[in-house]
Parts: sequence; structure tokens; C-alpha cells
Amino acid sequence: MATQYTKGIAGIWDKESLILKAARKTRETGFTKFEAISPYAVHGMEEACGITRSWIPYVTFIAGLIGLLSGLALTYWTSAVDWAVNVGGKPFFSLPAFIPIIFELTILFAALSSVGALFYACKMPKIDPPIIDPDLSCHKFAIFIPYNDVGYDESKIEKMFKELGALEVKKTEY
Repeated sequence: MATQYTKGIAGIWDKESLILKAARKTRETGFTKFEAISPYAVHGMEEACGITRSWIPYVTFIAGLIGLLSGLALTYWTSAVDWAVNVGGKPFFSLPAFIPIIFELTILFAALSSVGALFYACKMPKIDPPIIDPDLSCHKFAIFIPYNDVGYDESKIEKMFKELGALEVKKTEY
């Protein structure tokens, strides 16, 4: 399966404050498809890039609810319908005894669906992704603007990145 990467231009910075300023300016300039690349989470980057709230928590909630109902159905079916055994005069369906099973299935469904939704949202796994700069995984930051973004003009972008303090501006793929 061949993965398609998009050509574009990337600016590379070495300071958090500069990348935040550059992200804000890039968004204010009108670009909407740009990516901010960072070796760690940068406080305020979501606002600077205009990233909206993720849909993953909704998937987690729905899957957790399905897990809860599945645990409830499993314990009811096994103890009251399929294998009804009267133990010491207790009721066939005793909810307090089945809380651990219901809880575990709720957590299992929610956690696995969250990981699956995250992989889907991030288009993972990426096989042999292009490397813009090897130091982006340790101490440098980048902003990548694809060629198909609104108002893409290499010379203007390069000038803007240089004015914002970019150490380097590259034509690359991401």
C-alpha cells in the first residue's frame, strides 16, 4: 500500500515561543491546512492553530456505554437465563456481585475504541513517513504548509517564515 504524501514548504524553529507566534501568524494569514510539528505538547498550540475539540471523547463515551450495557446483558444472561443456579437463596440477578464485570467491560470497550479512534484520526500507522528534519523529534519545531492550501505562494511563505525567525525553510513532503 503506497501512502501519498503532500508536497509543501516547512519552516523550522528552535524555540517554543517562536513556533507559537508563527502558528498564530500562519493562521491569521489565512492558511487552514497547515500542520504544527513539535517533539512535545506545547501549551496554547491548539488555539494558535485553530484546532477544534476532538471527536474522540464522544467515541469513548459511546463505546463505554456499549461496554456497560454488554456487561449488564452478559451477567444477566449467564446468571438468570442460561445458567440459573440458586445459591443460598440469593436472587438470580444480583447487581452488586456483577459490578466488577460491568465496570471492566465498560473500561475495556472505552479504552480500545479510544485507541482505535486515535489511530484512525491520526491516519496511523504511517509506513516510512518522510523526515522533514531529524531534530523535530527532540528539540526543534516546524510548521508545514501544503501546496494545496488557500493562498499558497512559496516566496510569500518563505518570507513570512524568515520574518518570524525560522532557522530554515525547506520545500518538502509531509
